[in-house]
Amino acid sequence: MAMDLGGNQRDMDRAKAQKKAAAQAKKPKESATSLAKRKEADTESQAEGMDQLSHFLTCGKKDEEKAAAGAASGGGGK
Repeated sequence: MAMDLGGNQRDMDRAKAQKKAAAQAKKPKESATSLAKRKEADTESQAEGMDQLSHFLTCGKKDEEKAAAGAASGGGGK
């Protein structure tokens, strides 16, 4: 007598795939205009973040240079 193994897993996977497809079908589609607006807003946000980061890095270097120059000249202030 041969035993049938694995058929149940196939059925379970098929049901899982159908459930996932049904969930995807329920989600509202994003229109092309709203997608473009979202991408533009994301790009602007990233650009602002990069500007802030570069400003922070350049200001941080200037502060370090000032501190190093003050320590080299003996300007301890006490």
